[in-house]
Amino acid sequence: MDKQPVLLGFHALSEPLRIQIVNLLQNGELCVSEICQELSLPQSKISFHLKTLKDSGLLMLRRQGRRAYYSLNAEQFHLLEEFLSTY
Repeated sequence: MDKQPVLLGFHALSEPLRIQIVNLLQNGELCVSEICQELSLPQSKISFHLKTLKDSGLLMLRRQGRRAYYSLNAEQFHLLEEFLSTY
């Protein structure tokens, strides 16, 4: 098993705000402004954390016009779960 995706995934989840974002996205896809509104934080702060989550493979991005929509990448979460199940 390639450890790099696992390392990136756990690194991305090591920040409490990123866990909050993942929890929000469990209910389905959201655009950046909806995430900002739910967490009462500015877009610049949220965008930084969304990029980290996306770069780790935990989130997928879909663009529609000028809006960016994020959703969970179940495959990447299954990879982390598979890694943990070996312990």
